[in-house]
Amino acid sequence: MAESAGIQQGSPAIGAAGSVPAAPGAGGTEGSGAAGGSARIAVKKAQLRSSPRPKKLEKLGVYSSCKAEGACKCNGWKSQNPPPTPPRTDQQSNAVNLQEPCRSCSHTLGDHVTHLENVSEEEMNRLLGIVLDVEYLYTCVHKEEDADTKQVYFSLFKLLRKSILQMGKPMLEAQESPPFEKPSIEQGVNNFVQYKFSHLPSKERQTIMELAKMFLNQINYWQLETPSQRRQRVPNDDAAGYKANYTRWLCYCNVPQFCDSLPRYETTQIFGRTLLRSVFTVMRKQLLEQARQEKDKLPPEKRTLILTHFPKFLSMLEEEVYSHSSPIWSQDFLAGASGGQIPIHTVISAPPVARPLYYSTSPVSVDPTSCGSVSPARKTASVLEPSPGEKRKSSEPLTHEEKKRPRVVGDIPMDLINEVMATITDPAAIPETSLLSAHSARDEAARLEERRGVIEFHVIGNSLNQKPNKRILMWLVGLQNVFSHQLPRMPKEYITRLVFDPKHKTLSLIKDGRVIGGICFRMFPSQGFTEIVFCAVTSNEQVKGYGTHLMNHLKEYHIKHEILNFLTYADEYAIGYFKKQGFSKDIKVPKAKYVGYIKDYEGATLMGCELNPSIPYTEFSVIIKKQKEIIKKLIERKQAQIRKVYPGLSCFKEGVRQIPIESIPGIRETGWKPMGKGKELKDPDQLYSTLKTILQHVKSHQNAWPFMEPVKKTEAPGYYQVIRFPMDLKTMSERLKSRYYTTRKLFMADMQRIFTNCREYNPPESEYYKCANLLEKFFYTKIKEAGLIEK
Repeated sequence: MAESAGIQQGSPAIGAAGSVPAAPGAGGTEGSGAAGGSARIAVKKAQLRSSPRPKKLEKLGVYSSCKAEGACKCNGWKSQNPPPTPPRTDQQSNAVNLQEPCRSCSHTLGDHVTHLENVSEEEMNRLLGIVLDVEYLYTCVHKEEDADTKQVYFSLFKLLRKSILQMGKPMLEAQESPPFEKPSIEQGVNNFVQYKFSHLPSKERQTIMELAKMFLNQINYWQLETPSQRRQRVPNDDAAGYKANYTRWLCYCNVPQFCDSLPRYETTQIFGRTLLRSVFTVMRKQLLEQARQEKDKLPPEKRTLILTHFPKFLSMLEEEVYSHSSPIWSQDFLAGASGGQIPIHTVISAPPVARPLYYSTSPVSVDPTSCGSVSPARKTASVLEPSPGEKRKSSEPLTHEEKKRPRVVGDIPMDLINEVMATITDPAAIPETSLLSAHSARDEAARLEERRGVIEFHVIGNSLNQKPNKRILMWLVGLQNVFSHQLPRMPKEYITRLVFDPKHKTLSLIKDGRVIGGICFRMFPSQGFTEIVFCAVTSNEQVKGYGTHLMNHLKEYHIKHEILNFLTYADEYAIGYFKKQGFSKDIKVPKAKYVGYIKDYEGATLMGCELNPSIPYTEFSVIIKKQKEIIKKLIERKQAQIRKVYPGLSCFKEGVRQIPIESIPGIRETGWKPMGKGKELKDPDQLYSTLKTILQHVKSHQNAWPFMEPVKKTEAPGYYQVIRFPMDLKTMSERLKSRYYTTRKLFMADMQRIFTNCREYNPPESEYYKCANLLEKFFYTKIKEAGLIEK
């Protein structure tokens, strides 16, 4: 860089990473005065340029060599009476005297500025601008603490000083000139938008363009970390390459923001993928953290854009930045987009190719041929193909028994469903528009990454009986590291023991050949449940849906192995995650099944999840999306059939207060039907027999024990001050025997009071509260089976 000026390659700029440009010489901080420094320089330049010509000559004389006869070697005029430092504000500005001698060589000021006599005002103003830049850089050199940065500032200082002496334009001479890499960051981001979002409607595409501009603007004003800082953070990185790019950034982008006599370039226009890779991870983390901290200060119209859309945009872009095969960094990208080399739309909207999920249950190999694949239910239901030996085959024709199954009133005819299905695209092939939605599925981005081969899932474990496999052992070590970093309160020795224990397995998430997350678990087939021990994703890969997709794969793996219950102890930070994955505090597994089998953790909450073998969990959100599309099409069809518009109701003007819903004109044509009601048994003996059977079932339930008899005052002090109308199963039995329950509603009201009282008196985490919830569900199931209420 600038060989003639002696600029060293790779000297770091100052400033901590941030979004505000830091002025040179800010001493390595992001300082609030960064933008103000540039403004102050501009004000000083304007003031100096408006000064009288003699004052300008005096200023330039300081940086002009003496032209007196006798080959004087003085390189700048120095006043006999230099102004005080700092200058006094009350000091009168003395008139400039061109005959005043130089303190160094005794020649006059006029002898130093003879070459400027015939120079135009425009040229003089240009030189004055360089003078102020020189003075500012001189200050930076003395304030800067970093040796490399100081050297670059000093080199630029000498370059500008030389430009004043020679009355030339400052030119940075280097082996390479901008741009330093093609395609540039700006072009790569534009290619990314074209590659991923060219299919979107104009409104949503405009949102993407806003995000792209926001991102490019952040890079242009981003303060890169110094090479020494980077060496400490990433010891094994290409230090020489980063240092070279850093020096270029400092000379061409950072310093020229404040010293406008130097040519300035935008970072995104002269640098490419290499620089972006070196800053993206840190930049993304700090941007999102800053957005979360300042969310209350954001204007409402920008809040959704920045807090919801921007993180997803960055996650998708990150994949392309670090991918070795991303087409957006090819210089032929545009030609491919128009000429056919790169089939953009095929990449986005092609039907999904379901990659097999390899479950390596032993450390022998992870080769696909030796591992079982995931249940075909993870594929989209409409495109499933039979797979021999698999448990669920959603695409097989209905059996004779299924065909004879009674239809539920209100079911949509299958012929109509099939007709609508033919008019919509497969949901997995729907463009990624939904990734911009605040309501998009949590695992959508992760599922797309898996489909493209960016991430893989493997169930691995240690073995004492077979020869260790180096690859799996490396993954196990990686998992141990992830769990240790993400679960700091858990002893490392304990984590290591369980991860390498042959009885435990781990569903590992692999990206670019390295472990970035996993779920460690132990299966208890004889007891009918699995204990989840550790669950974590490395911090720089979070908020991408990996956690949800991991859990969905684990669910399918267990459905294949016919274990339908999960149990785990969750701390206060993990409860929210497990709730989102379908876990609750209502444990379905009988206590006798798990007591003594699972590890108990102090201060943690036991949570459980019951799996439904009919649900393809990894594609569940896709199926829901497809169902929504079907419903939307059915509504559109129905709306098209109902063309008649009825006048508004006028009966209310005539004093009518209420009318039956079915009397509203056109209501039945929309498909509305009156809500059915449960049948009321008129025969007292039949009612008694039905209620007695239901009550016996309830009393026999495993969760009925807290409600068998009235609550004793000694066991629950203050109970009857809180609960004014107590109820229990013994009292209900006595009432039933005395024929108190003449209607089903009386019976149901008393039973409901039991559950309501329990929840009012006991805290949600108590055993009684859980028993009430489970028994209530069981009770209403029996009521529906008896036909007393609608199913």
